Order: sequence, then C-alpha cells, then structure tokens
Amino acid sequence: MTTEIRSLPSRFARILGVGSYRPGRVVGNEEICRLIDSESEWIEARSGIVTRHFADIDETIPVMAARAAEKALSAAGLTPADVSCVVLSTMSYLHQAPPAAAVCAAELGARGAAAFDLGAACAGFSHGLAVAGSLVAGRQAEHVLVVGAERMSDIVDPRDRSTAFIFGDGAGAAVVGPADEPGIGRAVWGTDTEHLRAIEQSRSFAELRHDPTARWPFLEMAGPEVFRWAIGAVAEVCGRALRAAGVTMDDIGAFVPHQANVRIIDAAVKAMGLPPSVEVARTIREDGNVSGASIPLALDTLIATGRIRPGALVLTAGFGSGLSYSAQVVAAP
Repeated sequence: MTTEIRSLPSRFARILGVGSYRPGRVVGNEEICRLIDSESEWIEARSGIVTRHFADIDETIPVMAARAAEKALSAAGLTPADVSCVVLSTMSYLHQAPPAAAVCAAELGARGAAAFDLGAACAGFSHGLAVAGSLVAGRQAEHVLVVGAERMSDIVDPRDRSTAFIFGDGAGAAVVGPADEPGIGRAVWGTDTEHLRAIEQSRSFAELRHDPTARWPFLEMAGPEVFRWAIGAVAEVCGRALRAAGVTMDDIGAFVPHQANVRIIDAAVKAMGLPPSVEVARTIREDGNVSGASIPLALDTLIATGRIRPGALVLTAGFGSGLSYSAQVVAAP
C-alpha cells in the first residue's frame, strides 16, 4: 500500500493561437443617441467609442464563443478533438444550466473536454489565461481554450445615459498549450472590494419570479468612481505584472488592456511611461467595451494586422466589476 500520490513534473505553457467573432450588426453612436440625451461627438470624446456590435437572436454566447474558438484552433493548427478543457469567461449569460462553456464545447465538437464558466466580469479573460496556463503547466490538460464571450446588449439599459453607449457584443478566444519556454507570466490579480458595487446589477433576476412587472435587472455603473480607480490602479497592477515576469517596459512589444475607455488606456500608457515603440490596442473605437471578450478581440486585431510579431511580449490587463483586476505578460503566438 502506497501513501504517495503519483504526479508528473510541471512544464511551460503559452498561447498557440487566437481568434475572434464580431456580430454582423454594427451600431453607430447616432443610433444609440436616439434613446438617450446625448450626441455622437460627446460619446466619442468621453469614451473613444464610435461603433459597437450587437448580436442577433441566433448569435448566442456559446455560438459566438465557438466561432471565435474555431479560428483560434485553426491558427494553432489544432482541431476540436485536441481540446482538453474549455474555460469561458462571461458576465452576460442569462442561463445557468448547462454552462455556456459546455454548450460552446458541444457547438465546437470538443466532445469529452472539461468545460466550465468563469465569472470575473471584464477581468475574466485574464483570469482564464492564468487558470489555463496552470492547467497546462501542471499537466492537468494538454490544450485549453480560453474564451471571452458577451452579449452586453442583454443586460444594459438602452435608455441609461451612463451605460448605453459603452458596451458591445462579441467573442474572442485563445488556445493555451505546452511550450519549451515560458509563454505566460505569473498573473497579478485581486479584487478591490472597497469598490464592490461600483459596477453591479442592483436587482436580482429572482425579483422577476415574484413580480413579473419588476424592472429588468440592468447593469449599473458609477462611472466617475470606476474612472478614478482605474487611472491609478491599472498602471500599478501592470508594473507588478512586469516585475513578476522579470521584464521591463523596454522588453514589451504591445500593451493590450481591457477596452473600457480610451482615456483610461491613455492614462495608463502615460503613467507607465510606455515607449513609442510599444503597440497599444485601442479597438474600443470600433468594438466598444465587450467586457470579458475585449482583450482577446484586441489581441487578435493586433496580430491579424501585423502589429505584433510572433514571440513578442504582450502586457495584458483586465479590470471590471468587483472591482476585479488581473494583469500578466504573455508571448504572442
């Protein structure tokens, strides 16, 4: 009789491929302004957003996630049969069972893969990368799909002047697998619960069960509070992520932050003193804030347009409701 549990030595992990999916319907600021007291120019000046995508009824979270995952697998030279696990980050999925990740795996044809949802709002994809890297490094999985997929149009009030213009829909995915060298740095993550309710659904869906006339539990946000927190916290967390990875600003090829607000992105760039040689993702102009999908959407855009070379170091940073945050340095596929 043995009292030892068999284990295998750890290994390195990295991103092998990325992919994205954007709904076909493009919504400009003018359309948003029809229901709120605002102007297109004000929205662009305050947020950097010009357009966003809204999903149609058949563009569900699992379906969009699967389409993005297919592209990521193709980029990695893999098939759905190679997937060991699906980690799906979302804050806008309105079904509890089966999990969105399981439906995505079925849609993708990844039979037998472990599948679970991850709820960390706009920091979810970065959290998912940390989980996936650990699963691969610890030999719990061979290839892990990390997907961020959102239908923010389902949970945002189109008549709320503070949130209606900010959010969009879409999905982005990355395949994480084994590597000969480190490709995913240690995540610097946490939750600042001093601002727990700065971004929240103040009502529960359970209220609709007891009162069908109750107001839909839309997402609410204390914009100024979130903005003030982010312009200080993002740069600080990113600095810690660089130190955790053992690199400096001069080693970074690209900065891919959560696309929350272009002013937050610009403030972080200035505070960190990023050199002009660093490519900075600003896909918020075309995509809006796609919550847990914003980082993989932005990363895929930079790769597809040739702005990041394979192997270049990319600093990512997610932050959102909680207020949750997560940053890490990864090697571009």
